[in-house]
Amino acid sequence: MPPSVASLTSRWAASDAATPRGTLRILLLLRTLLLAALHLAALGLMFWSEVAVVPKLVFGLTWGLLNFFWLALLRRPAVAAALSLVMIVVLILLSWLKYEIIRMTANFLDVVIINSDTVGFLLAIKPDLEGKVVLVLALVLPALMLFWWVDPARVRLRTAAAGFVGCAAALVGMALAFPQEEWDAFAGDGYVSKFSRSGVAAMSELVTHGYMESDAAITDRLKTLPIEVCAPPAKPPHIILVHDESSFDIRAVPGVKVAADYGGHFRSFDGKHRRFIVEGAGGPSWYSEYNVLAGLSARSFGRFAYYVTQIAAGRVERGLPTALRRCGYRTFSIYPALGAFMSAKNFQTTTGVQEFLDQGALGTNRIEPDRFYYDAALRMIAREREKGPMFLFVYLAQNHYPWNYRWRPDLTPEWTNPGNAPDVDEYLRRQSTSFRDYAGLLDRLARDFPGERFLLVRYGDHQPDFASLMLEPWLDELGINRRLMTYDPRYFTTYYAVDTVNFKPVNLSSALDTIEGPYLPLVVQEAAGLPLDPSFAEQKRILERCKGLFYACAGGAEARRFNRLLIDAGLIKGL
Repeated sequence: MPPSVASLTSRWAASDAATPRGTLRILLLLRTLLLAALHLAALGLMFWSEVAVVPKLVFGLTWGLLNFFWLALLRRPAVAAALSLVMIVVLILLSWLKYEIIRMTANFLDVVIINSDTVGFLLAIKPDLEGKVVLVLALVLPALMLFWWVDPARVRLRTAAAGFVGCAAALVGMALAFPQEEWDAFAGDGYVSKFSRSGVAAMSELVTHGYMESDAAITDRLKTLPIEVCAPPAKPPHIILVHDESSFDIRAVPGVKVAADYGGHFRSFDGKHRRFIVEGAGGPSWYSEYNVLAGLSARSFGRFAYYVTQIAAGRVERGLPTALRRCGYRTFSIYPALGAFMSAKNFQTTTGVQEFLDQGALGTNRIEPDRFYYDAALRMIAREREKGPMFLFVYLAQNHYPWNYRWRPDLTPEWTNPGNAPDVDEYLRRQSTSFRDYAGLLDRLARDFPGERFLLVRYGDHQPDFASLMLEPWLDELGINRRLMTYDPRYFTTYYAVDTVNFKPVNLSSALDTIEGPYLPLVVQEAAGLPLDPSFAEQKRILERCKGLFYACAGGAEARRFNRLLIDAGLIKGL
C-alpha cells in the first residue's frame, strides 16, 4: 500500500477508535436510516411507475444491477444507493420529458445513438434545462460527499461483482422470456423497466443483424455510375415534393361526415386517386421522410426504425436529391422544425440536399400555416430559377396533433363543424385550410412564373393517430395493436398525387394506383423525364416484379437484397 494511503487509513482508524461509543451508535443508526431511506425511495418509485409484475421485477433487477455496479467501484453501500437513485430519477425524468414531446418513452437506443443533434434539440426546446442541470449538480455533489463521509462501511469486490453478474443474468433472462411489445413504448409508464428490457433486445439485435437488414452476400452487382452527369432529353421541370403532414382521405374511416367537395384534394392532375403505403402510424413523420428521400425502407432497420434518420445520416448516401443533382438540379429543403430534430438536417444533406432551411432560418419558432412554407418556396423560386432546374422539398406541419383545441381560428372564420368527434372536426378544419393553401400555390406558380414548368408530387406521411381507433371501432386496444404490429395496410395507407403547371408528365409507368413509400423517387424522376441511375433502374425492376410493394414483397427479401446491392456499391456504409 502506498504510504499516503496507509497514512489516511491509519488516521481514519484512529479517529474511529477515539470516537465515543455513543457517537458510534448514532453514526451507525444514521447510516442504517440513510441506506433504508434510499432503498425505500427506489421502492416507492417502482410502485409508482411500474404497472405490472414483470416490469416491477425488471425494475428491481435494474436497481440491484446499478447498486452492485457502484459497489464494485466505490465499495460504500450508501454512496452506491445514492448514485443508483440519482440515475433512476434522471432516467424517469428524461423518459417523461421525451414522452411529453413525442409521446414515446426513452429506451436504451436513446443512449446508444445520442449525438450532438439530440443534445442541441433538447436544449433548444428546453432552454432552461441547462440551468436546472447545473443546479441539480450543485445539490447532488455535496450530498454525495456527505454520504461518503458518514458511510465508511465496505463491501467486498468479490461480493459486489457476484451480485452484478447475478442481476445482469436475471435481467437478460427476464427480458428474453418476456419481450416488450413495440407498442408499449407509446404508453406513459414503466420508464425504467422499458429502458432495461430495450437494452437487452437492442444489444441482441445489434449482435445478430446490425442496424439494418441485408443479405449476407449476393452475386449481383450494380453498374458503376457514369462520371458524367445525366442528360435529360428536354428541359426538365422544377420539382416540388410536398410532405403533407398527417394527411389522408378520411372517408376511409366509417361514419365520418365531410363536405361534398372534400375528396378533390387527393386527386392527381389526371383525375386518379392514388394510394400511398407508409411505414409509420400516427406520428413518426421521419419514416416517410426517409422513404421519399433515400428511396429505401425504414422497416429494414427493425427495432431501430424509430432512429432511422439519425442512423442513416452520414451512412446512406443514395437518394432522390443526389440523383437529381446528377441531372443538374439544385436541391433545397424547407423544414418546419429545428434541423437537429431526429438529425433531419444531417440526414437530408447526406441524401443530397444542398440548402436546408429550418424554422430558425425561416424566422419562426412555431408551427405555421401551410401558406407560410409555400411562400418561402415561391420566394426561393423567384430568386434561384434562372440558375437551372430546382428541387424543393416542402415539409408542412399544421395538420399535426394535437387536435383537442382550435389552432389559428382566424384562418377559418366561416368554418362550421360538420358534427363529428371534436378532434375529427378540428382535423377537418385544418385540412380545409391545407386544401385552400395548396390551390393557392398552384395559382401563384401559374401566375408568377408563366415561362417555367413545374412538377408537383405530394404525399401523406401517415394517418392521424385517432384514425387507428376509428377504422374498426369494434376492435379493442389489443386488436388494434395487432393490426399495427402486422402492418395491416388499412392503418398505413394515405395518398400521393401528381400535379403539373405548364408541364405534361413524361412517364407515369411507376405511378401505380398503390405504391409503398420507397418508390416515390421513381415516380418523381420518371414523371420529370429524367434517366434513372443504376440503383433506381434496379429499383424500377423491383417495382415491376412486386407490383408496387417494397418491404412487404416476399417477406422483406427484395428489400434485403437491394440493401446489399447498395452496400456493395458503396452507397450505404457502416450498416
